[in-house]
Amino acid sequence: MTALARGVLRRPTAAVSAAWLCLVLVSSVGAPLFAPHGPLDQDLTHVLSGPSSGHLLGTDALGRDILSRLLYGGQSTLLGVVEALLVYLLLGITFGLAAGYLGGWVDWVVTRTAELMFALPGIIIVLVVLSVFPDNLSVAMITFGALGSPGLVRLLRAQTLSVREELYVASARVSGLAPAQILRRHILPRMISMVIVQAALCAAIVVTIQAGLGFLGFGIQPPNPSWGGLVADASNVIDTDPWMLVPAGVPLVLTVIALGLLGDAIRDSATANWSVSTMAPPRAPAASPARATADSPAAAPADPDPEALLSVRGLSIEISGTVVVQDVSFDLMPGQTMGVVGESGCGKSVTALGVLGLVPGGGRISAGRCLFEGRDLAALSPAELAAVRGSGIAFVSQEPMVALDPTFTVSAQLAEAVRRHRGLSRKAARSRVLELLSLVNIPDPAAVAGRYPHQLSGGMAQRIAIALALAGEPRLLIADEPTTALDVTVQAEILALLRTLQARTGMSVLIVTHDWGVVADLCDRAVVMYAGQVVEYADVSDMFHEPHHPYTLGLLAANPHLAVEGEPLPTIPGTVPAPRDWPSGCRFTDRCPYATAECSAGPVPLVQQQADRLSRCLHTDRLVPEGGRR
Repeated sequence: MTALARGVLRRPTAAVSAAWLCLVLVSSVGAPLFAPHGPLDQDLTHVLSGPSSGHLLGTDALGRDILSRLLYGGQSTLLGVVEALLVYLLLGITFGLAAGYLGGWVDWVVTRTAELMFALPGIIIVLVVLSVFPDNLSVAMITFGALGSPGLVRLLRAQTLSVREELYVASARVSGLAPAQILRRHILPRMISMVIVQAALCAAIVVTIQAGLGFLGFGIQPPNPSWGGLVADASNVIDTDPWMLVPAGVPLVLTVIALGLLGDAIRDSATANWSVSTMAPPRAPAASPARATADSPAAAPADPDPEALLSVRGLSIEISGTVVVQDVSFDLMPGQTMGVVGESGCGKSVTALGVLGLVPGGGRISAGRCLFEGRDLAALSPAELAAVRGSGIAFVSQEPMVALDPTFTVSAQLAEAVRRHRGLSRKAARSRVLELLSLVNIPDPAAVAGRYPHQLSGGMAQRIAIALALAGEPRLLIADEPTTALDVTVQAEILALLRTLQARTGMSVLIVTHDWGVVADLCDRAVVMYAGQVVEYADVSDMFHEPHHPYTLGLLAANPHLAVEGEPLPTIPGTVPAPRDWPSGCRFTDRCPYATAECSAGPVPLVQQQADRLSRCLHTDRLVPEGGRR
């Protein structure tokens, strides 16, 4: 919630809206302290007077101070909003979560009831209630909150139906938590931003409805002040004193607009937070001149390799103002396979997506170049970059179902990609679809082509995703942990498929992984990343036999494939720091057994230790003998 609040208040419109609402709240609650006059006090010598030192916003037809009546009138408005929101949230959250999570007859009853309440004319019902309970604005607001709650019920029900299928919810069930505990601890927090947005919009509607009722003479009765009553008074004297409509109407309009803008800002900030949940709060990177020099591309190979298919130089990426990848450089040659290795949170996937111009969370490339066949992808227009995707560079994600649209058959999705990139006719595209399915070793391609994604196994779905990536005959395939979601047997089949496809098509492969077995099986070279930086870059065989960075050594030692039976698997203590916690010196210092005071003194550059080999470590001379004994 703290991160959400910070994200909201960074938006100028949201900050101004929140400030106005706080002003309304404080001034209304503190009306006895701030109001210069009583709400019923009359000054008959100043009737319908304009703003003056004695009456800052003027007076009404009975000489009452408009500012004082505005402040006291806000109390009834705030009370009505609170009453309506409490009922709205209580009914909406309770029945929405219950219907979505419990299902069955509970879902049927709640859904049918909500649909029935939707058919009722809300304003008419409120007027009927006021006729039964004259001048009782509280009952009217409670009724309105109840009539509006079905909208929230339907939204939360739909979201709960989706969230209840998440693995962490299944784990909570297995652990023996009661449904009420699961809903309160695991499901409702996921939806809190949606609830806040809907509450803000409901409050705006309540303010409008309440003002309308006051204008019509319902609710708070004269001479007691209300915002709607002030507007009604102003309309009666608009011919003789048009000014009165300004202080009576402007605060009402501004409050409604502020609630709407605040709701929009909460929605946008919540969306950004969920897409980049581990990012630090946006802030300017604290880079000193010394740091910029030490981390500059000059420390790594300065000039792109003209023979490289993909040459990345000094790539830095920021998301919401926070640098998450810094000064990444590497070369990928034609026909070569390169692995990008590191723990979760090191920037591997963000780097790969940055090459494609698909940085998550509204991020951007803040520095550096990505040269693909001599063209800088970071400098291309959106249209030019779209032309490269698919036909020049293709992408395979770690979750195959994400890449496939559940509403279309396999054939329809592959044919669309084939026609988009190759310009074939429908008949030729269908033939090419069957060729692609055969290419990725799909048994009975004709039958599989007519299936929907939900009818595929995980391994088959990943093969289809690879076929979709190959539809444009790319020269470079970026695979983001393509075997993570698959079992061991299927993993081996997918790796063998990638190896075969590369040999057959001659394409280059950039594979993001945390599995050294995948690196050893597929890759020619490897880039090890830690906390947004490249810490080592070398041939795979050299890296396995003689790592030049303590992080690489620790990852290799923790490889389950090298585990000794009967002995505990070595681990690297601690975790990868978030971008907000990056130290100014070596970012691996807190976890490194070789760290000295020198490591924390300043940024450590990426330097060339040997031919075709880079490392970001001050103690390689101590590390090499130990790594060489592996």
